[in-house]
Order: sequence, then structure tokens, then C-alpha cells
Amino acid sequence: MRDNKPIIEVKNLKKSFKHSKREAGLRNTLKNIFHPAKKTKKFAVRDIAFKIRKGEFVGFLGPNGAGKTTTLKMLSGITYPDSGFVSVMGFTPWEKNIEYQKRFSMVMGQKSQLWWDLPAMESFLLNKAIYEISNEDFNARIKELTELLEAKNLLDKQVRQMSLGERMKCEIIASILHNPEVLFLDEPTIGLDVVAQKNIRDFLRQYNEQKKTTIILTSHYMGDILKLCKRIIIIDKGKIIYDGLISKLIEKYAPNKTITVYLDQEVERKKLENFGRIIQFDEAKVVFEVPRKKIKKLAADLLSSDLPIKDIDIAEPGIESIIRNIFKSGL
Repeated sequence: MRDNKPIIEVKNLKKSFKHSKREAGLRNTLKNIFHPAKKTKKFAVRDIAFKIRKGEFVGFLGPNGAGKTTTLKMLSGITYPDSGFVSVMGFTPWEKNIEYQKRFSMVMGQKSQLWWDLPAMESFLLNKAIYEISNEDFNARIKELTELLEAKNLLDKQVRQMSLGERMKCEIIASILHNPEVLFLDEPTIGLDVVAQKNIRDFLRQYNEQKKTTIILTSHYMGDILKLCKRIIIIDKGKIIYDGLISKLIEKYAPNKTITVYLDQEVERKKLENFGRIIQFDEAKVVFEVPRKKIKKLAADLLSSDLPIKDIDIAEPGIESIIRNIFKSGL
């Protein structure tokens, strides 16, 4: 049973950046030297708050520029906030406490922590020294992690010669060699092919279940979120607009399901319209949009009718379309 006490707690967190608008050209460049453009403040994070319990695997979603990476950087201590409260395992991240730095890790899909010109094992040995991992623990963890990620053949391979999928496996190994209690993952599968994505997902799911590591994941691939997370936090324009279960989001913002009926022969549309609202009609296929509460009745009515039905498929709307509509119209 998981502890109800939050391992991560965020209250009233704010972060802004100042930037100036400069016009192109030599003349404008010289002008800016003597008369600098006025700086305007842009909020990356606006007064956000959330709690995460030990062992949770939480998806952190939002469009580009929403504030996801900025939030993770504040939780990891890379960036200072303007104001607000953050506690991760009882530590304030930006105080740079050495004990805290030994108990969390961060993987950024677009930044590497591995030595480019050296074999991956050299980077692992460096992390062993940094985190003061014993020889026995190091050997055991290398064996376990390389087996789980099918990466034994990568230990002596120069990082620059690795494919992106191979490098990400090694990035993850380097990040969790010291058994962090909290893991921040920022786009860990970006640019990977579908096979590499699945391998990384399968590993992360198994690792979370075995180690009870608390994980926050940002990703533009909804497949990552759906396969790994039950709970999601959606952030847009620096504000949290949803925090809860994916199933509740679908139930609340997608009140309808679809029933697709495959027919052995063509049927007049007028006859089918008696059953419900048709959103797609082809010669041998018709798709109905139905309120959730009426889905069972319609299915029963269709199956008991004299229609030449070959098969029926009941489906939820795609989570991608739900999230996309939320970003467009808000909650």
C-alpha cells in the first residue's frame, strides 16, 4: 500500500523570464546598444500547485511552451522560481543539498549526459564515483539494467556510434545507477522509432513497479502517457488546467462513444437513422455516436434487429483528440 504522504509537494509556484523584442539589421543592432529595447516579463509558470505520492507515475502534458520543462527544472533545482514552495522528499531543490542530489535523477531526451567520444561504460564508472556506489552494487545494477534494457552489447560501444535508441537506453542506465527515489523524464522517447519507444516504455513500467520509484514524465507521444500513467497533469500557458485520472478526463470531456457496425450487404441510410446519430456512412460500414449511458441499449437493439450485421466494434474517442480539443478550447 502506498504512503498517502506526498513525496513531491508544490504550492503557488511561479517563474517568469524577461525578454526584449529586437528588430533585425545592423542599424537596429546599433540602436539597441544605446537605447536597449524594453524588457517584458513572460510567465512560464503561473501559481501552480500539486502533490504526488511515493511510487506514482504521473504524466505531465502541455503544448510547446506550456511550462512543463521549466517546472521539472525547478523540481530538480536547475532553475530558481520567482516565488512559491516546493518540497521533494523533504528537500528544497534549489538549495543544492548534496543528499537531495543523490536521491533524484533527470533524463532529458534532447540533452546527453554521456561522454560522446568514450564507451558508455566510462560514463557509468564516472557516475559510480560521483554517487559513491560500491563495487558490488555497481556490478549488480549494471547486470540488472543491461538485461532489462537488452543493452549488454552497448557497454563498450562509443556513444557517438550508437543509434538514438541505443543512446537513450544508456542515458537511462546512467540516470538510475544510483537507485534514485524520484525520476524526472523529459521527452525520453523523442525521435525514437516505434520499436525503441516500446522497449523504453516496457522498461520504465517494470522499473516503476519493482522499485516504487516516483516518476514524472513529459512526452508529446500519447502512447507513452497511456501505457505508463494513470494520472495526468495538464499545463497550458503556465497554469494547471487538469489534474486527475486519465479515465476521469475521458469520461468528463468525451461523453460519447462510437459504435461501428460492419454489414454483409448495403442497407439504406434511412433505415439505420432510426437507431441513432450517424457520423460516418459507407456501403458496408456505419458509425454511430452514442452517449455513454445508451451504449448498451443501442448495441442490444442493433444485434436483435434484422440488419445483416457481420461485426460490431465499440470504441472510446482517442485521448489525443480529447487533449487537442482541451488545448484549443480550454476547460
